[in-house]
Amino acid sequence: MSIRQIAALPYRTDDFAINSPARIMLITSRETKRWIIPKGNIGSGQLPHSAAAQEAEEEAGILGATCPTPLGSYRYRKKKRNGASVWVDVSVFPFAVTEELSTWDEQHQRERRWFSLEDAAEAVDEEDLRNLIHSFGAADFWAATRSTNIIDTVAQKTGVNTMFAWFQRLLPHQGNFFDLFERHAATLVAGADALARLVQGGNGMEDHIREIVEREHDADEITREVLNTVRRTFLTPFDRSAISGLIASMDDAIDEMQKTAGAVELYDVTSFDQEMIDMAAIIVDAARLTAEAMPLLRDVADNGDRLHELTERLVRMEGHADEIHAAGLKKLFQEHGETDTLRFIIWRELYQHMERVVDRFEDVANEIDGLVIDHG
Repeated sequence: MSIRQIAALPYRTDDFAINSPARIMLITSRETKRWIIPKGNIGSGQLPHSAAAQEAEEEAGILGATCPTPLGSYRYRKKKRNGASVWVDVSVFPFAVTEELSTWDEQHQRERRWFSLEDAAEAVDEEDLRNLIHSFGAADFWAATRSTNIIDTVAQKTGVNTMFAWFQRLLPHQGNFFDLFERHAATLVAGADALARLVQGGNGMEDHIREIVEREHDADEITREVLNTVRRTFLTPFDRSAISGLIASMDDAIDEMQKTAGAVELYDVTSFDQEMIDMAAIIVDAARLTAEAMPLLRDVADNGDRLHELTERLVRMEGHADEIHAAGLKKLFQEHGETDTLRFIIWRELYQHMERVVDRFEDVANEIDGLVIDHG
């Protein structure tokens, strides 16, 4: 029987643009000095993603939002002091870094360094971990959707003639829908990041609320542009109802983020339960997956498998968020249901808004699945 551990995959992007590459933080192991990710054992009574966040803080000196839904797992052999070499299975949790500490527990035992996605994958020894890191980013798929040889690819893979492939190549540019989808997804990523910072409490909450509101206004402008373009465009890359459905579900997600922030401001909430922090971390990762999916819609046929992988993860994360939501409400009722009814009502509203954010991301996944079925 293998040993089970958890790990954090720390990441950040330089900005919120769709094609902004993700960077991965690796640390060195204490003895061999090889590059690894923060990992360790789960403490008694500790949730796996909470343990991963603790390891990230202790080993790498970073704070952030840990998605409770694991990205995947990898296996490695650990040599014990008695000479035995045993298998260790490690569940990996995406960790959106929000702060790098200047001092931390293992500061003098390890080195930490930011890598590009490709360099991070090459730096680690474990093949399964290398594959997980590769699967995390959108760079390869973004490059594929921007291929200058896409005309020949379409003709070769579909069997249609070159003239028809050329015509198909022109259609996605009608109305500029793909650029608008990607711009909207960038607002989702930025809004989710601000929401995660908001529920961490502390100084600057007003700024995070203001940013969420501003991002929601930006998203509204993009949504209006999409709907206006649908009405005045003769040739559209997808069915008009599919275009409207996709942008509406994306816009609903950031609307609920704004409602969450509005409730926090209205009721002057300054601290948050762990369950609420965990739901915000799921929202961060759901926004990231949505942003990865948008460029792939430029060539649904070639990118159908990857799109299906992303939507499966979004649906799985929504199910996990439902469990966290139910647990949070139960704890809230047990602690305040009879003694502090007003607090219960306020926090229940916050939980409902955050659950609806994740629900809307599931709607996004369903809209994407519909496009894959119709055009894949």
